[in-house]
Amino acid sequence: MSIIGKYLTIEMLKFFGIILLMVIGIYLAVDFFEKIDNFLEAGLPLSKVLTFFQLRIPFIVAQIAPVGILLAVLIVFGLMNKNYELIAFRSSGISVYYFLKPVLSLALLLSVLLFLLADLIVPMTINKANRIWLGEVKKKSAVTSREKNIWIKGGRSISHIKYYNSKNKTISGVTLYYFDKDFKLKRRVDAKTGHFENGKWIFREIMEQQLNKTTEDYTVTFQEQRFEPFEFLPDDLKRVAKKSEEMNFIELLEYIRDVESEGYDATSYKVDLHAKIAFPLVCIVLCLLATGIAVKRKLREGLSLNIAYGIGLIFIYWIFYSFCLSLGYGGILPPVIAAWTANFIFLCLGMFNLINVG
Repeated sequence: MSIIGKYLTIEMLKFFGIILLMVIGIYLAVDFFEKIDNFLEAGLPLSKVLTFFQLRIPFIVAQIAPVGILLAVLIVFGLMNKNYELIAFRSSGISVYYFLKPVLSLALLLSVLLFLLADLIVPMTINKANRIWLGEVKKKSAVTSREKNIWIKGGRSISHIKYYNSKNKTISGVTLYYFDKDFKLKRRVDAKTGHFENGKWIFREIMEQQLNKTTEDYTVTFQEQRFEPFEFLPDDLKRVAKKSEEMNFIELLEYIRDVESEGYDATSYKVDLHAKIAFPLVCIVLCLLATGIAVKRKLREGLSLNIAYGIGLIFIYWIFYSFCLSLGYGGILPPVIAAWTANFIFLCLGMFNLINVG
C-alpha cells in the first residue's frame, strides 16, 4: 500500500473508532435510562444489569458500523479539503479514483467483519440478553421457545404453538391442553390456525376432545371457527418467537426450509436471510457515496456541511431500506429484490456522483 493509502486508512480507522465509541455510549445511556426502572423492580444485581448491556454492544455495533464508516470518510476528506491537501493532490495529476483503493479496501474489510459479527456473535449475545430481559426482568419464565415451537405453561394448562407469524399476527398448529386438579387431561383443543381480532383470538378448523367423567372417554367435536380464551397477546408471542437476529445465516436458512416443509409462510424470514448479506455490504455503497460527496464539496462549504450531508444520506437510505423490507414482508416484492433494492439504487447514485467528480 502506498504512503497516501496508509495515511487515509489510518485516519479513517481513527475517526471510525471515535464515532463508534460516541454512538455506542449515547445508545447505551438512552437504553439504560429507559430500562433501569424495570431492573430495579426486578431486583437484579448490578453485575447482571452490566452483563445485559454488555451483551447488547455487538448488536449496536452491527447496526451503526455503516454510519460510522460513512462519517469517517466524510470527515477525513473534509479535513483534507480544508487543509488544501485535495487541491494539492489534484494539481499533481492525482485523480479522485486514486483515493478509492484504500477507501474501498477498508469498506470491503469492514463489510466482511460486519457480516461475521452479525452472523456469529450477535445471535449468541442477543439471545442471552433476551433471556435476561424476558426471564429475569419481565418474569416470562412460563413461556419457552425452541425453533418454530412455542410452549406456554399456565396454572392448569399447557399451550403449544408450532409457528407464529409476527407480520400478520397469526398462529398455526395450535394445541391447548387443560388439566383438572389431579393434572389429568380433561380437555384438548387443536386448531389449524388462529388470528388476533378485536382483542381476542379466533381459531379455525378446530377439533376438541372433552373428557366424559362418567365413561372416562373423550368426546370429539369439530368446528369451523370460534373464539377460544388465550391470555397471551401478539406482542407477548413476538418477544419469545424465534427471531432472525438470533440465528446465523445457516440456521436461518435451515429454519426457512423447516417452516416451508410444514406448509407455513416463511416470506419474512427469507427477506431477513437476504438482508443478512445485503446490509453489511452497504459499507461499500456508503463509502462510494461519501467519497463523491466529500471530494465534490467546495472549500468554503466546510466540514460541517459534509457531516450534514452524510447524516441526511443515512436517514434517506434507512427510510428507503426499511420501506423495501416492509414491501418484502408483505409479499409485494420478492425477498431478494426487497433486500437489495436500496443498495443497488444508492450504488448507482454513488457511481454517477464519482463519474461527475472525476
